[in-house]
Amino acid sequence: MSDPAVRVDTTSQVPPYEQIRAQLAALIRTGRLVEGERLPTVRQLAVDLGLAPGTVARAYRELEAAQLIRTRRGAGTRVAPLPDAPHGHDVHQLSTLARDFTAAARALGAGTEDILTAVRNALDSESGPAPASQRSGSGSANPTEASATIPAVGSRGR
Repeated sequence: MSDPAVRVDTTSQVPPYEQIRAQLAALIRTGRLVEGERLPTVRQLAVDLGLAPGTVARAYRELEAAQLIRTRRGAGTRVAPLPDAPHGHDVHQLSTLARDFTAAARALGAGTEDILTAVRNALDSESGPAPASQRSGSGSANPTEASATIPAVGSRGR
């Protein structure tokens, strides 16, 4: 199994830091990134994605505030243990995904009913291709999208 990837679409209405935060949060909550897994440094991820380090630092700060990651001097940034209590879905992330999908669908010329039909069909289908946030790859054919493999450092444990 290949490492998960984070992608940033510079044409999206969603700020890049939020795209990073939402994707990493999803990877952590779904267990694709496990407790103790080391994440790339802010600088390395910024270089990989072609972004300013402050953008990645903001995403990491928000993930730390949500207690999904921990950064320690000398130990790097690692996935924190998930809380024992079950969590509901991330309403903020769900809104972000809905906005991204709607904007992309409208860019294709889809109207409201077409968009709603597509969502209903996706909900009704038992299986299908993995969402882009779960596919991995080293790059993108889209010049407005950058991706980085997580974890770039690849070490687990403490």
